[in-house]
Amino acid sequence: MRHALRSTRVVTPDAVGPATIVIGGGRIEAVESFGVELGSDAGEPLELVDLGDSVLAPGLVDCHVHVNEPGRTEWEGFETATRAAAAGGITALVDMPLNCIPVTTSGAALATKLAASAGHYFVDVGFWGGVIPGNELELDALADGGVLGCKAFLVDSGIDEFPRANAADLRHSMPILRDRGLPLLAHAELDLGDPAPNEDPRAYRTYLASRPAAWEDAAIALLIELCRETRCAVHIVHLSSAASVPALRRAKEEGLPISAETCPHYLCLEAESIPDGATHYKCAPPIREHDNREGLWRALFEVTAGEIRFFRTLTWSRWTTRSGSPSGAFTNEPTWCRTLSTSCGAARYSACAIRPSTFVPPARRSSL
Repeated sequence: MRHALRSTRVVTPDAVGPATIVIGGGRIEAVESFGVELGSDAGEPLELVDLGDSVLAPGLVDCHVHVNEPGRTEWEGFETATRAAAAGGITALVDMPLNCIPVTTSGAALATKLAASAGHYFVDVGFWGGVIPGNELELDALADGGVLGCKAFLVDSGIDEFPRANAADLRHSMPILRDRGLPLLAHAELDLGDPAPNEDPRAYRTYLASRPAAWEDAAIALLIELCRETRCAVHIVHLSSAASVPALRRAKEEGLPISAETCPHYLCLEAESIPDGATHYKCAPPIREHDNREGLWRALFEVTAGEIRFFRTLTWSRWTTRSGSPSGAFTNEPTWCRTLSTSCGAARYSACAIRPSTFVPPARRSSL
């Protein structure tokens, strides 16, 4: 059945304004003018839903979600995660291979996750597998099970059951992923030793010094080398070091199948403004200094086709709206969208200018 949605605030690639969206078979058929005269569908009037001034926008795709079911469902399960996603305008998400129990590093573990999550989806869901030392013989089973790619940590992941992969592990795994047409996703930090000064553990500067940009830069250099060697597609998740952008640019110019994403919190926040003891700002890689943030903004708007145009969102949680105004914590989708828009204005950029680079490439990387 065909129907239409009308709003005075429809988000398109060019602007936000009045329009009518015609939908058939679950797909957008046309974007028409606001006052268009609608015909009939097989003799039946075309149903029109007038949304008034509510925002009508494309569904978002979040390619980096840790749902944690089975095993740690009390942290977040598929029912609550996908309900929250739908409430926030996300129509598809891709679940990471940790921190569920078991971690998704084998065909059997993937089957366990699929069984546990069945019947609990309120949006479309895809899955990433994992690369850990010694599981290269499981990668074909993961591919057969339908994973969209596999993720590795080059640094301690924080849980014992998902140990970091070194260069040798990746050299064994990447040709298998390449032959199955799947990308390697990488948490790109390489532990170069403990550089942290003996300072106040409550101070953000102490945490920042414990994970310097040099760790990211070294990991990305290694991944570029492995990408060149194996020709396996590589995607750098949550890039925070602007210093690595030139190396990624050169790799793209060389024709290597490598891509990267950054995050709203790296674009909106800066280390100098984070108060001591504010643990809710803690992430890895960390939020870096003002000059680094400005470097990421420049990279975002100086890119060429296919370069560093990936974006990722923060973790989604429940949110509600009243009279079109979002409410919730910083981690909520409306809040980061508003924060990102504010940062765009401060940086003299148009929020509409970043919309295509924000959402389209991650969906393509995830085959969604």
